[in-house]
Amino acid sequence: MAQLIVRKLPDELVEALKQQASRRNRSAEQEHREILRAALHGPRRRRLAEVLAAMPDVGEDSDFRREQQDRRG
Repeated sequence: MAQLIVRKLPDELVEALKQQASRRNRSAEQEHREILRAALHGPRRRRLAEVLAAMPDVGEDSDFRREQQDRRG
C-alpha cells in the first residue's frame, strides 16, 4: 500500500483529528483514511426508486389536487 505524508498541518487541525478519532475509537491514522475515503468517494447516490420508496405517505391524491381558477373576470 502507498503512504501519504501531509506536511505543515496546523497543530489545531491535528488535535481536532485526534479528538475525532478518539470519539470514534479509531487511531488518528485510521480516521485520516476514513476522511479521505469519504471525501473522494462522496455519498452513494440513491436510485430514484429508493428515494420514492422512502417518502412518507402523507395523504390521498385528492389532497394535492389543484383546482383551476378562471382569472378572466
